[in-house]
Amino acid sequence: MTDPTDAPATTTAEALRERALTTLVTARERTTLLTSCVEGPDLTAQVSPLMSPLVWDLAHIGNQEEQWLLRAVAGQEAIRPEIDSLYDAFEHPRSERPSLPLLSPAEARRYASDVRGRALDVLEATAFDGTRLTEAGFAFGMIAQHEQQHDETMLITHQLRKGPQALTAPDPDPVPLFTGPAEVLVPGGPFAMGTSTEPWALDNERPAHRREVAPYFIDTVPVTNGAYRAFIDDGGYDDPRWWTPEGWDHIRRHAVTAPLFWRRDGGQWLRRRFGVTEAVPADEPVLHVCWYEADAYARWAGRRLPTEAEWEKAARYDPAGDRAMRYPWGDADPGPEHANLGQRHLRPAPAGSYPAGESPLGVRQLIGDVWEWTSSDFTPYPGFRAFPYKEYSEVFFGPEYKVLRGGSFAVDAVACRGTFRNWDYPVRRQIFSGFRTARSASAEVA
Repeated sequence: MTDPTDAPATTTAEALRERALTTLVTARERTTLLTSCVEGPDLTAQVSPLMSPLVWDLAHIGNQEEQWLLRAVAGQEAIRPEIDSLYDAFEHPRSERPSLPLLSPAEARRYASDVRGRALDVLEATAFDGTRLTEAGFAFGMIAQHEQQHDETMLITHQLRKGPQALTAPDPDPVPLFTGPAEVLVPGGPFAMGTSTEPWALDNERPAHRREVAPYFIDTVPVTNGAYRAFIDDGGYDDPRWWTPEGWDHIRRHAVTAPLFWRRDGGQWLRRRFGVTEAVPADEPVLHVCWYEADAYARWAGRRLPTEAEWEKAARYDPAGDRAMRYPWGDADPGPEHANLGQRHLRPAPAGSYPAGESPLGVRQLIGDVWEWTSSDFTPYPGFRAFPYKEYSEVFFGPEYKVLRGGSFAVDAVACRGTFRNWDYPVRRQIFSGFRTARSASAEVA
């Protein structure tokens, strides 16, 4: 039983520099797209109390890059220390940010560009064998991941905004209706969860440790819109049997009767997707459901949500080598044949897509398409140590947050791997969240 991320033990400084440069440039190109496809009020307005104005995200990205790459890595003086507090996510909740004296769109762009130019000079001069912050280029990878995470947040803002379509992307390739097995048996026993060696893994993914799970079945593909509609049609939102008390109270108080952005039009369901209204496609993974909805569906179906450990074993365990892999398909970085990532499309791919990305056990679409709710609270692994700051993970540990795994079509590959952990409140629906279900295996099957 090994942690697979022992894979590339030695990497040259030139290769690390090239990887860091590529990921930083890719993130900035996406940031530019998301902040240049709309103008004026659409950049400075707050479309929801849950989200920041796009211009806040843009300057925050630059400020974090300045603090970590220019100040922490290179030891440079602050460019604009007076704005640090404006773009401190813990000092100002999202609901307050529109009232702050934020940089204008033009100022934010100039500031982020200035920081980036200096950061690339720092990258060129940095040795990757010094402090833990610079080892294997960690700080540069952390900043690329941070920017891509905010890019995903900005894409959520685009989905929430009213008005005409501002973003376009080709649809995923069509695939035949998936007719494979509905579920896959995952053997019980130990496996290596988390990682101690993935160079750019964040603190909550560490360290690798032994976990043991009983045998269980897990859905081969995420739950689809068509399957979820059956839950709605069967009165799932009107039957308290399927809901936790907190979930039932939440959907009653907020009149939740379907996934976010859905509405019934006569005999069909429609959804709004990035400014376009369309029929809800039956074969896509369901999107924009909260944890309470996912949990209720699973109960209605006679199943349950997988634990975080069960999800990770299904995604990473290779029974042939008795080892955990970086991704379901192996240790290679994601390619377009493996998963729907990086805003390449603006929707999930049909269920059963990406056979090249399936796990050795035959589970598909574990990476990309939709974030998948698990039953687990967000807690630290044994031996956890906060790095490089407590506010990334440690302050969120506890039963208030549920873990999501796998990434969505909005996640870039640099911020998505088999060990990556996301978390959110169980009421959140604006995120690109879906789920798959599981059930425990009987002793006879095991």
